[in-house]
Amino acid sequence: MSFSSDVKEEIAKHYPTARHCQLAELSAIISMCGSVSIDIYDRYKIKIVTENVVLARKCFTLLRKAFNISTEVVVKHNISTRRTTYYSLIIKNNADALRVLKAIKIIDMNYNMVVQQACCKRAFIRGAFLVAGSISDPSKSYHLEVVCSNEDNAKKLQNIINFFEIDSKVVQRKNHYIVYIKEGTQIVEFLNVMEAHVALMELENVRIIKEMRNSLNRQVNCETANMGKTISAAVKQIEDIKYISATVGLDSLSENLEEVARVRMQYPQASLKEIGTYLSPSVGKSGVNHRLKKISEYADQLRSGREEKE
Repeated sequence: MSFSSDVKEEIAKHYPTARHCQLAELSAIISMCGSVSIDIYDRYKIKIVTENVVLARKCFTLLRKAFNISTEVVVKHNISTRRTTYYSLIIKNNADALRVLKAIKIIDMNYNMVVQQACCKRAFIRGAFLVAGSISDPSKSYHLEVVCSNEDNAKKLQNIINFFEIDSKVVQRKNHYIVYIKEGTQIVEFLNVMEAHVALMELENVRIIKEMRNSLNRQVNCETANMGKTISAAVKQIEDIKYISATVGLDSLSENLEEVARVRMQYPQASLKEIGTYLSPSVGKSGVNHRLKKISEYADQLRSGREEKE
């Protein structure tokens, strides 16, 4: 299964004990994948359609727990593909439908009454993600989104998510509005809000491994870059020493500079620290660097003088 499926499987098993949280989760589910119809006799009917059997099972159980309603369940297969299965939960009884709609505040459009407490906000987010959420494989990228049918629903969900100091954003994609999160730590917090602790630990483990790899890569790149600079510097030093030797001879240098020049030629791959240990008396890294700079300056002076004569 995908990581998204694992998350949904986990949160589907989480049933709130408090009725107000059950109502909040039902409010999210019915508002996002349910439909309400009224016949000519003003009788209400609720229909919830989903392809997710986990969601259908949870919705059925929540309705039974919160309202003691056993809904009618219809299973249909897509004739053309024969792969997609649709699960429809139908509340046909007018009194039951009205009880549900009034309790979850859909009938009077006062959604905020359902999500006043933090625990209810968590339940609402669980229901919304269960219906229309998805999360990418964390080993590849960090991206979580919930697809909403209209901007009002998206803004409402965004506000509820942001209550937990999670920086979610809304973007329009064709005829839908997407509430999304793209930062790894924020997605971890989102999973924590939904109480998907197993998925949270899995994502954290992936993040730790990725951070270790990135840190190692940065270290290797840094060491490679430093090695490249060291090699380039050594090549330039040897070229300068060879130029001095070919034009005026190394004995034209002071005793200290000549000693460093000959050691550098003898040990072309040695570091400055190593070169210092070959000198008598030994010299520190900064001292060796200073002497080699003097040699390079002298070589540049010789080149400049030769260019002027030419």
